Parts: sequence; C-alpha cells; structure tokens
Amino acid sequence: MLKEIQPTGQKDTRSGFGDGIAEAARKNPNIVALTADLAGSLKLNQFIKEFPERFVQCGIAEANMIGIAAGLTIGGKIPYTTTFANFSTGRVYDQIRQSVAYSGKNVKICASHAGLTLGEDGATHQILEDIGMMKMLPGMTVIVPCDYNQTKAATLAIADYQGPVYLRFGRPVWPIFTKVEDFVIGKAQVFSEGTDVSIFACGHMVWKAIEAGVILQEKGISVEVINIHTIKPFDTEAVLKSITKTRCAVTVEEHNIIGGLGDSVAQVAARHLPIPIEYIGTNDTFGESGTPTQLLKKYGLDTPYIVAAAEKVMKRK
Repeated sequence: MLKEIQPTGQKDTRSGFGDGIAEAARKNPNIVALTADLAGSLKLNQFIKEFPERFVQCGIAEANMIGIAAGLTIGGKIPYTTTFANFSTGRVYDQIRQSVAYSGKNVKICASHAGLTLGEDGATHQILEDIGMMKMLPGMTVIVPCDYNQTKAATLAIADYQGPVYLRFGRPVWPIFTKVEDFVIGKAQVFSEGTDVSIFACGHMVWKAIEAGVILQEKGISVEVINIHTIKPFDTEAVLKSITKTRCAVTVEEHNIIGGLGDSVAQVAARHLPIPIEYIGTNDTFGESGTPTQLLKKYGLDTPYIVAAAEKVMKRK
C-alpha cells in the first residue's frame, strides 16, 4: 500500500547533488566541477574543500563553461557543469548542441532550481521547458530524480555513464522516501501496482503522485504509481506493461505539458496502445513569483488535481 511509504526526513534535492558529486570525486580522480558563479547554490562547498584543484569557477559566463567542459573531456576528464536550470539550458542551448551533443562529449550538465518550486525568483528563473529542450538533442540522456537520495544516486551513476547527461533537480526542502540503491538509469521505479489507472510522475511530483495514490486507494481505486526518473532513454517497457493493465494514465511533471514527460508517455501509447491520458503540468504558460506551495496549487500541480485527473481519465476508458 502506498500509505506505507513514509518519508525518512526532508532535504533539498540540490544537497543530494552536492553530496553525490563529492562522493563520486573521491572514487574517480577524473571528475571535475565547473560552476557559473553559483558554487554555494549548487552545494559544491564540500567538493571545493576536498578537491580545490579540480574546481573551475567560470564566473557568470555559462556559454564559456559549456565550452570549457567540452574541452576537458578530450583530456579524459568528466566535467560536471553547475548552475540554475534556466541558465544550464536556455542560455546555452547552442553551445550544448554544437559542442556537447553533436560530438557526444562526456559532459554532465547538472541543473538546479528547476520548475515552479524555485518559488519567489519568478518566471525568469522558473524554466518549464528544459526537459523538452534537452530530450530532443540526439544522444542526450535526461534524468529528473525525485528526492535527495535519488539525486545523490543519479549524481554517482552518471560518473560511470558514457555520454552527455542532463540532470535536473531543485531548490526546496522535500520529503525523502527512496533508497539510493534503487536507482538505475533508464529503469522506471514502481511504487505500487494497480489495474484501474496508471500515474506516471517525475521529479518533485513523484511525492505528490504518491499522496494522490493514497487517496485513490482509500477510495477503493487500484492505482499504479510509477516514477519515470529517466526521461531519456525512456522505459517504454514499463509504461506499456502498466497501461496494458490499466488502459488509462495520468502524467505528472513540474514542467510544461508540451514536450515533457507527458508527451513521452503519449508517444509510447500512440505507437503501441492508444489510451486516454490526462496531463498534470503547466499549460503553455510561464510561472510567477510565489512560494512553492502557492505556485503548485495555482498551476494545478498539487495532490487534489492529480486525484481529480485520475478519476476523470478512468471515465474516459
């Protein structure tokens, strides 16, 4: 039962990245961290303390940071670039496309402060289109972990994963409910099995999906909650296995419903098993300033909206 999944604590996912990169660097001397004037925000203090010679402060020059990272891979280094998600993608898309993705460079693009839960910084920083931008780049792996433990696990895993990676995480303190050892790149995580409705979620919205699943189960609805932490390569097998049973789905993401997780699920369904799908995410809009809780409610990404979407989509079967 989903109600048995209880948080073991609360911590921001960016701290999972900070702890993960320090641990990864202890194991692999080729790991290098680069930042665009945001070492503190990206929780790099421990890394810098232990490995000052492997840290590059690029200043507010994100495009240069991507170019430097691409160059470092030629010498066998594994560069982790760090800044806010908006600056990690929107500001440097050309450099990522030309210098990293096109030549398959082993650069790890690590992006914090993504989505609405960035909060008070407002629309200019709350990027809601980055998953779509990154997943459309040939050869780019896209990972959106759901809590501190999974972010740490992903940060460790990408060190041994050959090729460009986009790792997306966030700013707010969030429930911790996964185990580090359960993370596998490209393999969806099933929190509950069911036959009435599938809920696919990523990032912070996985916890919201679990909360919604508890409510649905209490109503007697058999719900399948699945964490699609890897948007690309996509776990088509897991999605098909689930929707073959339930014949309907809800997708939940802290991202525009255009181009994100929902579109990936819909593409699988359209090709193999057409089903009704309800999307939870921002609807072709920018965000605004507010607390994470206020914004999730205003833009329809909170638990009650997921419950309502599940009940609605079941009626469409």
